Amino acid sequence: MKFIKYLETITGISVYPMASLLIFSVFFLLAAFWALRADKKMMDQISHIPLDNDEPKNQ
Repeated sequence: MKFIKYLETITGISVYPMASLLIFSVFFLLAAFWALRADKKMMDQISHIPLDNDEPKNQ
């Protein structure tokens, strides 16, 4: 028996894909809204974090 046949026999299994899609969609919309509404100076500062060499390297 294939794996899909096992999934078809589980009662209420169709709820999980819809719930995960809903959670992903809400998270994506919130992240997009935050990115569009964020302060431009803060975004510029955040974008330069990987390039900052202010801290000494531990060698």
